[in-house]
Amino acid sequence: MITDFSETLIVQEVSPRDGLQIEPTWVETVDKIALIDQLSLAGFSRIEAGSFVSPKAIPALRDGERVFKGITRQPGVIYVALIPNLKGAQRALATRADELNLVMSASQTHNLANMRMRCEASLAAFGEIVQYVRGTTVRLNASIATTFGCPFEGKIDEDRVLQIVEAYQELGIQGITLADTTGMANPRQVDRLVRRVLQRVSPADLTLHFHNTRGLGLCNVLAAYEAGARRFDAALGGLGGCPFAPGASGNICTEDLVNLCDEIGIHTGIDLPLLLQLSRGLPALLGHEVPGQLAKAGRNCDLHPSPS
Repeated sequence: MITDFSETLIVQEVSPRDGLQIEPTWVETVDKIALIDQLSLAGFSRIEAGSFVSPKAIPALRDGERVFKGITRQPGVIYVALIPNLKGAQRALATRADELNLVMSASQTHNLANMRMRCEASLAAFGEIVQYVRGTTVRLNASIATTFGCPFEGKIDEDRVLQIVEAYQELGIQGITLADTTGMANPRQVDRLVRRVLQRVSPADLTLHFHNTRGLGLCNVLAAYEAGARRFDAALGGLGGCPFAPGASGNICTEDLVNLCDEIGIHTGIDLPLLLQLSRGLPALLGHEVPGQLAKAGRNCDLHPSPS
């Protein structure tokens, strides 16, 4: 059980990228910018604001340049871009992204579906990106998709994940994300692997990316926090999912996560009332209800009048 709540839990907001990437309804560029600008005022230190992938692959995010050039940047906020290759890195740097997030799967099958190449080719491409950004101020983070399980291959060997962590570090990539791409993780598995990875990666450089596909997202956050992890991806409203993974529903919900932290005394620095306001506006923006629970139920402190 968690006994020390003194260390801040850092939330990286990913709804503008991971949240919107599978939405069938086109979200106008001006609305994406407005959402990011509001999130920038909510207390986040990190926002994944968009991606620079092929418009054919992810048409919902084809306006990445316009989004990054149009946002109002707040001091102390790191604006992250997902990139698939060197061309994406060049596009992202041209729009002053603060950090580039690279992605490779632990699973060869998923990497072929997601990146159209084997893992070995992905690592070689990462090396080109490392060389390209050398001498700049941009930070690099590399994600390991399907860390906790693959919908095609099943269980992923933990040693395989650790080998990828070491390969990233040998390339000179400092930030590491362990991604539960299809929500296959369980708390005991998370605790065990996070403890092993933290022997190689500092808590400041490690991010956990959970999906709530099977309802264990917040349980896995607490398991990872207890194991020593301090940074987590989450999406407003619980939006998102991987377009190349069957059944991959949304990310853990930001406002639900922040509410959990508030209730048990873990500091996040996030403005929960503002998050609720933004989340309650998502159905009108997207044309459908969203998975988040808190926006529907309200906080515990939001009391109701007694029945007459």
